[in-house]
Amino acid sequence: MLEKVIASQQPKAKTLFAALIMLGSINCIAQPTDRQFDDPNHVKPTENYMIGLKAGANFSNVYSESGEGFKADTKIGLAAGGYISLPIVKYINIQPELLFSQKGFKGTGRLLGSTYELRRTTSYLDIPIFLAFTPIKSITFLVGPQYSYLLSQRDVFTNGTTSIAQEKEFSNDNIRRNTLCFVGGVDLNLKHIVLSGRGGWDVRANNGDGTSTTPKYKNMWLQTTIGYRF
Repeated sequence: MLEKVIASQQPKAKTLFAALIMLGSINCIAQPTDRQFDDPNHVKPTENYMIGLKAGANFSNVYSESGEGFKADTKIGLAAGGYISLPIVKYINIQPELLFSQKGFKGTGRLLGSTYELRRTTSYLDIPIFLAFTPIKSITFLVGPQYSYLLSQRDVFTNGTTSIAQEKEFSNDNIRRNTLCFVGGVDLNLKHIVLSGRGGWDVRANNGDGTSTTPKYKNMWLQTTIGYRF
């Protein structure tokens, strides 16, 4: 009698044993291994996109200069804003940014027969759209176009012989507010801290219709920032 009971339970035991094996296999597949998370190239689900804030400085100057006796030196300005990084494929993201960015120069030249010294500060709203390549978790390379809109321009004459006519000539100057730029850079990713370096240059000159008598030029700059990504 006992042998019959044991024999009748064997198919059920085999079925239960097979089911346990299948559940164990599914669990192993569903759970990522520690090795996956240790892999620096492995992207976790929570890292599919990132938002960040950053602030730093621009070291700006000009190139493609034209103007009577015009020479320019580097000027330091503020750079601050935020960004979002959106994945496309493995290792590659699209990263648009929105920045308040001060540029300009310290220069000398001649206008209406006399020499002037000028410190120009231009405040822009910069909107770069980067293609970001991250070959390893700690380094990101970025390149792309940038649209810049001139918010304000402040000119300060520092010599004592500036005439009202010179100041009027500068204030009536036809300046370009919309500028297209090209930018490249690199980010060092230290967990939530991001150290960034950028270099950029305008592809269009500052004068609007070409009739300006004050210096014509294109902006170029280096930018360093420190940021925090969420």
